[in-house]
This record gives sequence, structure tokens and C-alpha cells, in this order.
Amino acid sequence: MAETLDIGGKLLLLGAGKMGGAMLEGWLKLGLDPTQVGVIDPHLPPEIAGDLAVKGVAVNPMLASFGTPAVVLLAIKPQMMDVAMASVGPLFGRDTLAVSIMAGKTIASIAALLPADTAIVRAMPNTPAAVGRGITGAVSNAFVTADQERAADALLRATGAVEWVADESLIDAVTAVSGSGPAYVFHLVEAMAAAGAAAGLPADLAMRLARATVAGSGELLHQSDLPAATLRQNVTSPGGTTAAALDVLMAENGLTPLLKRAVEAARRRAGELAS
Repeated sequence: MAETLDIGGKLLLLGAGKMGGAMLEGWLKLGLDPTQVGVIDPHLPPEIAGDLAVKGVAVNPMLASFGTPAVVLLAIKPQMMDVAMASVGPLFGRDTLAVSIMAGKTIASIAALLPADTAIVRAMPNTPAAVGRGITGAVSNAFVTADQERAADALLRATGAVEWVADESLIDAVTAVSGSGPAYVFHLVEAMAAAGAAAGLPADLAMRLARATVAGSGELLHQSDLPAATLRQNVTSPGGTTAAALDVLMAENGLTPLLKRAVEAARRRAGELAS
């Protein structure tokens, strides 16, 4: 029998939008006891709120009666942080862990609104979490215990893989590569479809071909242990059509320098938002 998800106490989720909702669904599928979960989200659609309540999740409970949670996961919009933390801050006990997936909010900015020495994990998931194929970068502060980090890791893994970094400054780069990365891939599909149409394909056919190619290639990458470079080489015959295209993409002014500039722009902007 598979081991069920157990974080050693109650979990309070602030915000059950797309990302928070996807994580909650993942936790319940992994066997987290719904009676140990509370969700605070005044904008939760009635049908979702009703379904969660039937499962035993406490939806918008009276905070005074919820008790001290083991984990408070912050999945709210960054601009709502001050108000939200003012309401839940008093719930934090000595051993409560805060896990934040709020974009642009540093550990220091979160810590300033919580009791001194609060254990905090800052994480940056991405949108494929909605289908269980996300990747999350995470970092913990000095007050996070080994058990708390394991609990945070288990919660974050409910929607995909997790990579821990030692330095919070690297979270801006994580944001630029994987947090924003799905948009780069979706734009690649748009660009491939546009190129296909320019080559004479009907626009709808070009889009279907581009979508299926990127989705299938991603799945091949996911299932294979081979490096991406090896997979690329495996479909590139010397002097063939793929090689001709790669001569353009891998040129001195090709895709690699373009993506370096894009990622650097995103990393720089992440730092600006955090400050």
C-alpha cells in the first residue's frame, strides 16, 4: 500500500486559485486527511467549496477555532499578503511552517509579518503543476527543521518535481527559467505554427502539427534518460533537413543567445519585483 501524505498536523491553505487548487487536489489524491485541511478563499466558487466540504475540508473556517496548523501554505496574490498575514499570523505556533508560492515575495518580506524565528520556505512552482507535471524551485530559511523541509518537499511534490537551492538569490533565476518557462514553450508553438503557415500549410494544420510536436517531444524528454543534446542528435541526419534548420537555430545569433537574453530579462524583472 502506498504511503499517504502526512505532515504531522493541520494544514491551512491561503488561496485556492489555479495553483493553490491544483496543489490541494494533488494532496488529497496522495491521501492527505481532508479533515486536517482548512482553505481560506472568499472567492472560491460555490460548487468547489461544496465539493471540498463534502470531502471534509474546512472551507473558510473561523480561524479562532481552526487551531495551530503545522503548515500554512501561502498561495495568494502577492498584493494580498499584508492583509492575509495580519489575519493568520496569530495562528502561528512555535513549530508552524510557512510555505510561500507568492511570486516576488522574499523570505524577509514574509518574515516581517510573522512571529520572530518563523520557519519559512519560499517556492516557485510553474503552471504544468495543473496536470501533475510541474517543477518547483524552493529554498528554506535557517529556522526550517529537517522534518519541516521534508513536509514542504512532500507538499510541493504533489504537483511535480522539486529542486532545492541553497541561496535565495537563485530563486530569481529559477523564476526566469522554469517559472516563466512554460510561456516560452507556448510561444515556440506559436512561432512554429506561423512558420508552417508561411511555408504553405493551412494555419489550423500548422498549429496542430506544432502543438503535437512540442507535446510529444516533451513527453519523450520526460521518459528518456538521455541528455537533451543526445535526443537532438538522434533526430539529426548529417546534411539532412533537420541539420539545415539547426544551422539557423544554433548560429551565433540563433536561439541560445536569444534565450539567454530572455531569461536574463526575466531574472532582472523578478529581482525588481522582489525589491
